[in-house]
Amino acid sequence: MHGGGRTLVTVLILALFAPPADASPWQVCGNSGTYTTDSAYQASLNRMADTLPDNASSLPTLFATGAMGAGPNQTVYALALCRGDFDASFGCLVCLKSGFKDGQVLCDSDMDVTMFYDNCHVRYSNRNFLASTNNSQQHAFFSSSPSLASSVAARFKTFVTKLLNATADYAVVANSTRKFATGEMDVDRDYFGGQFDKISSLAQCTPDLTSAQCRACLAAAMSGMPRLVFPSNRTGARVVGERCGLRFDVFPFYDGKPMVRLQVGGPGGKTKATLAVVIVLAILGGLVVVTLIGLFFWRKKRSQRKASLFVNVDDMESFESIFISLSTLQSATSNFDEKNKLGEGGFGAVYKGALPNGQEVAVKKLCQISKQGVGQMKNELALIAKLQHKNLVRLVGVCLEGGEHLLVYEYMPNRSLDIFLFDPESGKQLDWGARCRILNGIARGLQYLHEHSQLKIVHRDLKASNILLDADMKPKISDFGLAKIFTDDETRKVTSRAIGTLGYMSPEYAMRGHYSTKLDVFSFGVLVLEMVTGQRNNFAVNSERFQDLFCLVWKHWVEGTIAEIADPSLGRHYPRGEVLKCINIGLLCVQQKPTDRPSMSSIVVMLGSDTVSLEAPYRPAYVLDRSRSYSETTELIIEQMSSETHSSITELAPR
Repeated sequence: MHGGGRTLVTVLILALFAPPADASPWQVCGNSGTYTTDSAYQASLNRMADTLPDNASSLPTLFATGAMGAGPNQTVYALALCRGDFDASFGCLVCLKSGFKDGQVLCDSDMDVTMFYDNCHVRYSNRNFLASTNNSQQHAFFSSSPSLASSVAARFKTFVTKLLNATADYAVVANSTRKFATGEMDVDRDYFGGQFDKISSLAQCTPDLTSAQCRACLAAAMSGMPRLVFPSNRTGARVVGERCGLRFDVFPFYDGKPMVRLQVGGPGGKTKATLAVVIVLAILGGLVVVTLIGLFFWRKKRSQRKASLFVNVDDMESFESIFISLSTLQSATSNFDEKNKLGEGGFGAVYKGALPNGQEVAVKKLCQISKQGVGQMKNELALIAKLQHKNLVRLVGVCLEGGEHLLVYEYMPNRSLDIFLFDPESGKQLDWGARCRILNGIARGLQYLHEHSQLKIVHRDLKASNILLDADMKPKISDFGLAKIFTDDETRKVTSRAIGTLGYMSPEYAMRGHYSTKLDVFSFGVLVLEMVTGQRNNFAVNSERFQDLFCLVWKHWVEGTIAEIADPSLGRHYPRGEVLKCINIGLLCVQQKPTDRPSMSSIVVMLGSDTVSLEAPYRPAYVLDRSRSYSETTELIIEQMSSETHSSITELAPR
């Protein structure tokens, strides 16, 4: 029961988040009535589609429900859930938005619609199905995996039943937050004619169910297997509803290692079930004991100022010369008085202070409850102490006393670039010459990180608020908490969790976790466009109505009206040729494919020369072709992201 019709943008993007599987959605179009365009129900549905995906993707459970509207056939009840191993919130958001968009296309004007994908599912209805904890709509779908001969099908069904039951138990008992589990069974390839040697499984409930309700829901799904799935002798299928679902296949269709492992010893032999969590907990328990014993003896030999659970002994020795006592910093900041606070982020506050020698400093005080902040602070401390460049903020000292974690930096009296850039009045202090000097300084700082420092480093969170300005408005790159080190022979790495600021993320990083120096180049390109226009890149996912900075700049670039989008704070006092050059450089930096973006050394040359010939850019990332249909443009963008040639790119936007 695969969905037909055109494939929309977010469905194609979802293929980037999972192993190969059926990328098309499964739609279930209900029979509870239809709505008309511009009706009250349509308005409620539009509001729900705008808010519920954001709510679900921003929560740890990746789940949300909601109701909007008033009156019969005017209220929309909806549910949105992403797969439990889906850590990329951006991908979850894209998937859920797809559900609402595709539902209105594939089930045109139906009030009751359910959309199932590999990575998420969405249901909306004019009926209050949220009051029920059961799968009011339970359906079976089949993957493209082959069927089995009848002679071995019975054995396969026995194995699948054992695996699904064990996986369901784990989802109910061991993973109470997301009520999600994955499993894997090793089987003898000879059992099934050499076709496969593993069976994979998945079980998930909506996180709002109690353990008893989740167990009952999964049991009902399991009871439907003999009737809905097993007669087909297929090796891949799922039984799903809006509240829970089960899936099995002969390839791993989920991310990460299985939570449950079953091993079949042989025909007629016993089946051993070993839960990965037990092994992990045992290992972690042993490590904790060993760590605590080691810390006990270590702390007896070290002074209190070196007592920190996140800096190892070798690192402590290397920072010996820059330790500053807690009492000194308390005195410098008037005991961290609120009047000295410069700002506050997710992992703590920054205070202005003055050391006994008169040097002004900025003291970054980590919030003690932030575990993620501890890791980022360790990363920043390990990196920035080894970096020396006039366009990187300088580390003055560190304090690890009395349970406090403090980093001390040189004080930057003009604070951060965003304070000037995005304020119409403050922006007048940034004339065109100042903006060019700032861009050149940022570019040289990044060139040092990528090519000239002892370590090859990708910053990963370059943005206007992380560019600090000294008394002469010279820029210094700050906040290395997310930075990553590359070895000499590496060109790209992959992370399972893309973190940073969405408007500055390159598509390959936001969607697939791939990062390289070209991620920083992309972020720099965003900064260039913001510097010229004075507009923040308020990136909107999947919005056809909102014109973000990329769309705005590209529109005026194509029409030859770039002067119309120059920052009004500049007045008329700027060289139009320089503005055009910077827009050209910015667009080259935000190209869809990393290989189409220049290196930072090339950018430094471009910015500093009036004779270098610049290539014309392709259409930038995230910008769709409005002259084409939505699906046509999307398919071309996805081809562009995966292709090693320029054939699809030139079709999108000829130079």
